[in-house]
Amino acid sequence: MQRQRISQVLGLVLLLAGVSWPQQVPVSIIVSVEAKHGKEVPKVYKEDVRVLHDHDRLQVTEWIPCQGAQAGLDLFVLMDDATDPDIGLQFDDVRKFIDAQPSDASIGVGYARNGGVQMAQNMTKDHAQAAKALRLPLGTGAMASPYLSLTELIKSWPQSENRREILMVSSGIDFLQGGPNDSYLQEAVDQAQRAAIQVYAIYTSSLGHAGHSYWRTTWGQNNLSRLTEETGGEFYIQGLNTPISFAPYLGQFADRLKHQYKLTFLANAGHKSEYQHIHLETEVTNAELVAQDNVYVPAAK
Repeated sequence: MQRQRISQVLGLVLLLAGVSWPQQVPVSIIVSVEAKHGKEVPKVYKEDVRVLHDHDRLQVTEWIPCQGAQAGLDLFVLMDDATDPDIGLQFDDVRKFIDAQPSDASIGVGYARNGGVQMAQNMTKDHAQAAKALRLPLGTGAMASPYLSLTELIKSWPQSENRREILMVSSGIDFLQGGPNDSYLQEAVDQAQRAAIQVYAIYTSSLGHAGHSYWRTTWGQNNLSRLTEETGGEFYIQGLNTPISFAPYLGQFADRLKHQYKLTFLANAGHKSEYQHIHLETEVTNAELVAQDNVYVPAAK
């Protein structure tokens, strides 16, 4: 009997010795805090934040308010060149928004065209210069996929300690694919989640037939909604037409930028790099945490 117990204990020791515990790696994303009711956004502290993956609670190592010395912001305004040129009526709203950003914020402007990005202004802290870079959409020859352009922008954007945010002004219509299974959209979402870049979008009508095609318009809106939702951003829309004014939406976006935090937590890495679904929770009264719903976790080393 004693020998049997010794054998069982020895077998357990050998079993445990062969267990490969998951390696934990730090993952950082930007989280926005919203008020569920009213306009007063509650303060949220590190101990108030829970990060869940499947049924596991992951350890939070950093929860840094994006304020003061940590308020660094890189913002890119991506205009869709397939947009109806009437959007020029809203340019004053965009210029005022750019000018109102903190003086140390870097802002770039470019146009989604033929699957690439036509750079109008590289990242600069000269906000007046960035505002001057706005021009009317060209329309002709721009009928490609805005999501290809978005992917190119993200891939070419250098890493930074600053928050990286994109404001996309587009119909969301993908002239190369469209519909419910858009691989270009999926790639853009994947790249934004991997880079922890939030994408915000304002819907604008497309030029030509697409601008009054209900099928193209609704799928464009659906895809923009999915893009922003899955990257932690927000989709701003006023029916099926270009909003009369961008000011209310840009005001909401500017307010969102004032209530953001850098969250770092420890994720369990596997043998291969992968995207993992996460869920954020807080018990702070009237607070809601908004962030990308998948994070990129590199393979264990």
